[in-house]
Amino acid sequence: MVSKWKKMKLALSLNLCNYLPRTLEEEPPSLALNSAETLSDAALLSPLNWPMTPTPSSYRRRLSRSSSKSSKTCSICLNKMKEGCGHAIFTAECSHMFHFHCIASNVKHGNQVCPVCRAKWKEIPIQKPSLDLPYYPFDRCNNDAAISLFRCLPPSQRAITQGHPEPATFDDDERLEEQIVFDGETEVLKKENRDYVRMMDMKMYPEVSAVPQSKSCENFDVLVHLKAVTGDQISQYRRAPIDLVTVLDISGSMGGTKLALLKRAMGFVIQNLGSSDRLSVIAFSSTARRLFPLTRMSDAGRQLALQAVNSLVANGGTNIVDGLRKGAKVMEDRLERNSVASIILLSDGRDTYTTNHPDPSYKVMLPQISVHSFGFGSDHDASVMHSVSEVSGGTFSFIESESVIQDALAQCIGGLLSVAVQELRVEIEGVSPNVRLSSIKAGSYSSLVTGDGHSGLVDLGDLYADEERDFLVSINIPVEEDGHTPLLKLRCLYINPLTKEITTLESHVLQIRRPEYVAEEKVVPIEVVRQRNRFLAAEAMAQARTLAEHGDLEAAVKAIENFRLVLAETVAAKSCDRFCVALDSELKEMQGRMRSSHMYEASGRAYILSGLSSHSWQRATARGNSRDSSSFVQAYQTPSMAEMLRRSQAMFLVSPSHHRLIQPLLSFASQPKPR
Repeated sequence: MVSKWKKMKLALSLNLCNYLPRTLEEEPPSLALNSAETLSDAALLSPLNWPMTPTPSSYRRRLSRSSSKSSKTCSICLNKMKEGCGHAIFTAECSHMFHFHCIASNVKHGNQVCPVCRAKWKEIPIQKPSLDLPYYPFDRCNNDAAISLFRCLPPSQRAITQGHPEPATFDDDERLEEQIVFDGETEVLKKENRDYVRMMDMKMYPEVSAVPQSKSCENFDVLVHLKAVTGDQISQYRRAPIDLVTVLDISGSMGGTKLALLKRAMGFVIQNLGSSDRLSVIAFSSTARRLFPLTRMSDAGRQLALQAVNSLVANGGTNIVDGLRKGAKVMEDRLERNSVASIILLSDGRDTYTTNHPDPSYKVMLPQISVHSFGFGSDHDASVMHSVSEVSGGTFSFIESESVIQDALAQCIGGLLSVAVQELRVEIEGVSPNVRLSSIKAGSYSSLVTGDGHSGLVDLGDLYADEERDFLVSINIPVEEDGHTPLLKLRCLYINPLTKEITTLESHVLQIRRPEYVAEEKVVPIEVVRQRNRFLAAEAMAQARTLAEHGDLEAAVKAIENFRLVLAETVAAKSCDRFCVALDSELKEMQGRMRSSHMYEASGRAYILSGLSSHSWQRATARGNSRDSSSFVQAYQTPSMAEMLRRSQAMFLVSPSHHRLIQPLLSFASQPKPR
């Protein structure tokens, strides 16, 4: 047996002292990271087992033998570096510490700067790829089970961070989680899932409840209100699983704090997905690449996803089209499909590779899956991102301050993880032979009125738990000598995402009274006034945007001001209705962002488009950087969205002095239960 001092002397004589571990317990970086194994003398002395590049003293790896808990956190996998667990620790020359495996994997993706402080490293750690096993945040007693899970994954998923070339077809998605149901439990499970969405709550509000017999009415408004009423909050076990693809901008402009905050936001998303949910990440700069296929967010899947996301480096141009094309391909090529599917696009810049962005090209390129886009900063292409979301049925959010990226994503994820109704269609039928439908105002939702005016329909797509939809049906009412006139009835069809069953509901028949005369003019219900104001506000926003795009900012501001004056005279505004007060505040904010061409280019366009997206789809979007509860940032927000946003804000701490994150993501052991 060669003594410790003889080994050190031999290493010095070979002029390789920088490679030598400090203690006998330390293994060379190229060896498997298993503290239960001891190193032989041959393994310790063999230069083949030492790093491929010299490692200065500030880069020393060490295994801690102390039993005390460490407060250090690896900035790559965002888990605590527990001492005594047999995991090598890497200390960079800038003094930041990482798990050796994590930083070695980071280097493979071309990152030669510190993920924390962005300091450029002169030398980088290298580890043999054949032994590049991920670090699992489990206790030592559970490591065997964790590694077994990892080895059960398909090779394409085990190689998430290996930099392997992409396949021609993205049909390597991980199989859906098999749900084992014992004999006799199937019908019980189906009944529970059917009862979960108790009903689609349907209501109709006529603009007045009585019309004189001798009077006919044209463009008489009937408000149709729908809500996906749920018995309790959706949980991990009683919601539809999702296939999610995130398309992330990692161009050069995303460097520094932006990329760090984006990684943290993605970490939040990964940790809040359940084991039945599948995630794939596309990163794009000058070109796009898939980091990993659709992978179930099991413990092993989450760890692999975290490592892949945290290895991203910002450089190159901005090729949004290539990123979207690859994200769409992941969805189109998948062999199996979860009930819910969506794409999330995040970018801070303009596409520098595709000069023309006609809407039809995006419609052809994208599958029939909603794309929720998030533009942050003052340089993103709000018009293009809004168009992408509009043609796909998604929403566009404007993130003015990069510090709220995670909050914006959290709100979106809260909705996607609570889908209660899919492919909702509402059929409207005129009951009285002489009642005719003239128009349907449904925002961005597809609607149709038949040629004879006897019926119409609206396709409303998916609804989140407790989400509401309102649209106005304008009808013509004839002279009627009877005491009442039946107007409309509704028929509602949707798919239960849990049971895949089609449900059909029918409403009561809406009638109005027809007395000989009406003593005084009836007051229009506040529900109808609110929706009228919303539709008129959206029209004013669209008009102002058109004027602003043609350079007439003064006329754009005037268009909004004119509607604000009309809004102030409505019954809802005079009664200080909260909806109308918030709507007026939003319009005033838009006016302020159109005072100059510089302000409009920097934030006005994006703010208006995000507002239009929210009102036209009746779905919550992020706008600017406001968290004021009275603003429309919270409009259309569901309880599930609010809960996920609360989680995000509870764990998102920012250092005021350094403007960077100071609190790590929760470890798997302490994270909240996935939704």
